[in-house]
Amino acid sequence: MTFSKGIPSGEERLIKFSVMIIKIAEEMPNTKAGNHLSGQIIRSGTSPALNYGEAESGESRKDFIYPVK
Repeated sequence: MTFSKGIPSGEERLIKFSVMIIKIAEEMPNTKAGNHLSGQIIRSGTSPALNYGEAESGESRKDFIYPVK
């Protein structure tokens, strides 16, 4: 989904952000600390796209607003 002026939708931007986060996490060293931090950054960096998609699937305005807050 893109807007008429070629601006990507919120979901597209968040998916691109998630891909960047995963690439960053893959570059972290294979140490105990690196594995721990890469796991955390993947969880926190990929969840916004999923949360946004869930909020968009709300059937009413009230359903949409609640998850976004």
